[in-house]
Amino acid sequence: MPVFARLIAPLLLAVVTLSGCATSTHLGRSALSRVAGRTYVLVGASSGFGQGTAIRLGELKANVVLAARRTDLLEEVAGKVRAAGGQALVVTTDAARPEQMEALAQAATSRFGRIDVWMNIAGVGAVGRFWDVPVADYSRIVDVNLKGVIYGSHVALRRFMAQGHGTLVNMGSVEAEVPLAYHATYAATKAGVLSLGRSLNEELRHAGRARTIKVATVMPWAVDTPFFQNTANYSGHADRMILMDGPEKVVQALVWVSLHPREELPVGWKAQMASTAHRFAPDLTETLAADIHRGELEKGTPTPATSGSVHTPTERGRGIEGGIRARRKAENAAYKAKEE
Repeated sequence: MPVFARLIAPLLLAVVTLSGCATSTHLGRSALSRVAGRTYVLVGASSGFGQGTAIRLGELKANVVLAARRTDLLEEVAGKVRAAGGQALVVTTDAARPEQMEALAQAATSRFGRIDVWMNIAGVGAVGRFWDVPVADYSRIVDVNLKGVIYGSHVALRRFMAQGHGTLVNMGSVEAEVPLAYHATYAATKAGVLSLGRSLNEELRHAGRARTIKVATVMPWAVDTPFFQNTANYSGHADRMILMDGPEKVVQALVWVSLHPREELPVGWKAQMASTAHRFAPDLTETLAADIHRGELEKGTPTPATSGSVHTPTERGRGIEGGIRARRKAENAAYKAKEE
């Protein structure tokens, strides 16, 4: 960790301690029993958070509508949902195509009669200096991460308004509040998702629907999922971050917030720490985050330039976890040995 980071980290931790602890997302049996029979639409269900949440919802006997680009992988996940005790429907969907998002909603309601929870989880990213990443990649990132969330939110809220209830869950990131160097456009899209959720909640309040229709933005820290395997990369090194969380923490938060909606949910103490520190010292927090990320990239495995899965799905990253923490451990050992 850079000297600057070592010096300032205790101060930021003290700020968070004074501001309060992170919200617990533990669910008791009575809350979990409420999932059974509810219909969840998961956009981005093929791997990572989406796959983990789908399987967990299956264990809780939910109806799960699985949407993503990789049909074969969705069918595998659907099999796991059914084996766990839930019902599953596969709808191949590109989140950046509004007509496909509308077709997804129609398929869900045709099969299960209603949609109780809609989750916009799909996301792509690029790592590298802003001027080194092709603009075509940036265009696609905006299409999926921001426009896709707008499309999904639009079709979900229209149905919620018609049926009188529903919960919309959008996947944000701590980067929505603490923009991260070398993730510039990804961070910008997540800031847009956060702003969208805040605006929608106010409109629902004005419409007199705030008690029955909820919009939540979930904001995790860096998490060990296939996202880091499939991101576009023009940095020269494999992407990584310190203190990465396991995907199970975010899966639990997604299920929790579907039953206890809140406008914004930073997941875990690290996300809460970053969010709170940014409110007290925004420039300092952004400088610290940028320095840490640059230091992490320098230790990453040398990697050729790639557009990853931004434009076309890849065969890599078919699970919930990405193996990034194990890779990081090996990279750290190799980097230390090289320095010695």
